[in-house]
Amino acid sequence: MNSSFYAGNRKALSDRIEKTALSIVFSGKPPRKTNDEYYPFFTDRNFMYLTGIDQMDAVLMGDTLFIPPPDSHFERWNGERVKADKAEDLSGISDVKYSVDFEKQLNYALNSDRYDAVYLPLFKYTADEPDDAAYRLSRYICDRFPHIKIKNLMPHLKALRLIKQPCEIEAMRKAEEITRKGILAMMRAAKPGITELELRAEYYYTLMKNGCHEPSCPPIISAGKNNFCIHYHGHAGTANDGDMILNDVGASYNGIVTDVSRGWPVNGRFSEKQRLLYNCALETSDYMFEIIKPGMPMGDVDSIIRKINFEKLRSIGLCDKWEDIGKYMWHGGAHHVGFDVHDAVAVTSETPLAPGMVFCVDIGIYAEEWGIGFRLEDNCLVTKDGCENLSKDIPRSIEEIEAVMAN
Repeated sequence: MNSSFYAGNRKALSDRIEKTALSIVFSGKPPRKTNDEYYPFFTDRNFMYLTGIDQMDAVLMGDTLFIPPPDSHFERWNGERVKADKAEDLSGISDVKYSVDFEKQLNYALNSDRYDAVYLPLFKYTADEPDDAAYRLSRYICDRFPHIKIKNLMPHLKALRLIKQPCEIEAMRKAEEITRKGILAMMRAAKPGITELELRAEYYYTLMKNGCHEPSCPPIISAGKNNFCIHYHGHAGTANDGDMILNDVGASYNGIVTDVSRGWPVNGRFSEKQRLLYNCALETSDYMFEIIKPGMPMGDVDSIIRKINFEKLRSIGLCDKWEDIGKYMWHGGAHHVGFDVHDAVAVTSETPLAPGMVFCVDIGIYAEEWGIGFRLEDNCLVTKDGCENLSKDIPRSIEEIEAVMAN
């Protein structure tokens, strides 16, 4: 990414809102973990999309960037803060001020006759989440400037983030390469008796060795019965002979992430039942990559995955009737990826697919009576006349997986 990408994103956002409205986005601040320890800082994805700057306690207000001032004592303990010249190089923003002046500049702007509304990225995943800086600022404005309307910036940001630009797709390709190396490392290390924690260590080591400082999300790496917890993060199990390894992982590159799932037998050879189930998922996935194209409603991706996988499972004797499918498919088959692993984009089941969209084709099969659970998840880029599997080079067929594990 370069500064023109972020400047273009800001221009596109500005064009979507009224000239008499002011947009404000915060970079965020890490929550306290325990006593005087804080969680690692992770820049708000919308702030990153608009600025490219990885810095806590920064604010983007219209075309002005506010950053923390230099502080030698703070920086001695916590690392160097981004300076004005570096911030301008990264973001393309020439108007850079210090965050201690933010409230004064905000009050000046809202007391003028230029603005009648403020757009803030207001979003809570659950209602009981604590207020973030955007919610706190909305209360501040309502108390002191009752004539100013508060509007939600999220619908505009989600609309912009739906279609990936060429540089985002190129970054995702780089992230796919690193993800591939991490998965290959786990496949080659796998053997009966290996622990989930050891596999996780192989994955993290490989990502960091290849320049990825942190994965796209906490990795899901499980074996045996732990595969039946969809979002498993225990890493406390051991893979025994006959178990399948499940992983749901991804790397990041330039802020763009991947989300890839693979399943394989820890002993390197698929059993008859493992082979039957895996081929159901693989054939369903291959079919989807043949038919996905612009114009298809987004909801059809998930519904067709369930329909095709049902037919495959019925053909091997697991499903008798459609109502049985929920016993073996526990989650949806598609979600968008980009700056987030579950990307915040404007999409409904009726939204037609368009070139530049990137989402996962995710087929999960969980047959508890057979003790086999796994998912096959790839990243799908919609093109002008079809689609491309961005993660196709990560071994996904039985023959490819067994060949890797035999070496």
